[in-house]
Amino acid sequence: MVTLLLLAFFVLLASAITYFGYRVYSRPGRVQERLADSGGAASLVGEQPASEGELLVRIIHHVGAAVPVSPAEVGNSRKYLIAAGYRAERAVSVFYGCRVILTVLMVIGSFFLHLFGTNPMLRVLMIGFFGYIGWQLPHMVLERLIKRRQERLRLALPDALDLMVVCVEAGLGLDQAFISVTRELQSTHREISEELGLVNLEMRAGKRRAEALHNLAERTGEDEVHKLVSILIQADRFGTSISESLRTHADFLRIRRRQLAEERAGKVGVKLVFPIFFCILPAMLIVTAGPGMLQIAKYLLPLMRSFS
Repeated sequence: MVTLLLLAFFVLLASAITYFGYRVYSRPGRVQERLADSGGAASLVGEQPASEGELLVRIIHHVGAAVPVSPAEVGNSRKYLIAAGYRAERAVSVFYGCRVILTVLMVIGSFFLHLFGTNPMLRVLMIGFFGYIGWQLPHMVLERLIKRRQERLRLALPDALDLMVVCVEAGLGLDQAFISVTRELQSTHREISEELGLVNLEMRAGKRRAEALHNLAERTGEDEVHKLVSILIQADRFGTSISESLRTHADFLRIRRRQLAEERAGKVGVKLVFPIFFCILPAMLIVTAGPGMLQIAKYLLPLMRSFS
């Protein structure tokens, strides 16, 4: 126990020294370098210092950058992060830094739990289990964020398609329609606005429209976006009416959403069986039969003992 306390004190002391050194020496040096590169200090005199959250992100970034990871795994992690909406260059290193730090914290925390008894094998297994949970928990959170973002994209698609139909029927091309949708839906449906804005930027950079749309489908990973991309590419290739294709697909999305809502409503009765049986029914039995059982225990049981 004394050894663990000394280890914890050493970790806290090292963290405090690192934080103090960064605040006093490292960050002022970076500010001076920025001032030298900018050519003068007058423009940055009133600049506010970096926030504590930014400092924490930098520390996690440095920790994650030191993790040895294969290029294939980095590519898969970057793909997941882009699907969740994190496109920054340091997103992968921050993600792995979170995994490493959380794993270390879970392992250290498992040493202070006295739930494993005196069996050393069980203690080692539980420490490994806690470490595995700490390593996998950020990935689980990332998958949850991806599903939420895909759901927001799926719910925003009908509105975006309606606006695109209006723009196309007003005489705009598909590229200008993307720009209008990006501008109009920026406050209400931020995710779909960002994705269509990236499509516009890729086409401005010189990519073909089909390639930019394929990249849109790959970034989001949403099935409905894949269908929309296929419809747009086919309409562009065969020369069919884009407005009619978009209107038909928007109607299909709304019908599908209504059908999914009806399906979920139909499952409510089955899902309520277990909560009713284990939570509500025992409380009702206690309220209804409880007084009678108390009267039986109070009067009938002593009477039966007197007969015996």
